[in-house]
Amino acid sequence: MAMPAEQINHPPAQGGKAPSRPPFFVSLFNPIARRLLRGGLPMGPNALLTVRGRTSGLDRTTPVAVVSIDGRRWVIATFGDTNWARNLRAAGRATVTINRRAEAVGARELSTTEAETFYRDTLTPFVSSIPLGLGRFMLGSLLGAAEMFTDPHAAALHHPVFELRPWTSNGSPVDAAPQAG
Repeated sequence: MAMPAEQINHPPAQGGKAPSRPPFFVSLFNPIARRLLRGGLPMGPNALLTVRGRTSGLDRTTPVAVVSIDGRRWVIATFGDTNWARNLRAAGRATVTINRRAEAVGARELSTTEAETFYRDTLTPFVSSIPLGLGRFMLGSLLGAAEMFTDPHAAALHHPVFELRPWTSNGSPVDAAPQAG
């Protein structure tokens, strides 16, 4: 199988080890979130990401937060190089479902340098603008990803980031957005 042209060919953040495992509460929350999101219930920035499994070939759907800023969109593997991130890296494309509207997207994984710039210059100011410090609390305390704010370089090494772009009918991503960084 040919690798997508948009994919950056570098080793997984974990150096080829087994996928990262999210905290236990994620396995309890995800089935509930998946049902609510499928029903069209808005849940903040959360959406359903459906990606073809890299070994099974079966579609896998998981709730993720889609970061939308100035017309550009990203998904962050908050819990590290998890299975959905590995699947997205291999497939290079997915379907994002928000409010029962499905959209085919191309996914380009940011390089470590681009991800560091993204965490420092895009994500940190965006999350800091969320009232009452809720963004920093959610990512930093509840989800355990404080390094995204305190150490963007370490975050770039441990938390893959994918930019999402609409997938055209001819089978390629729309290349309207410039690369981050």
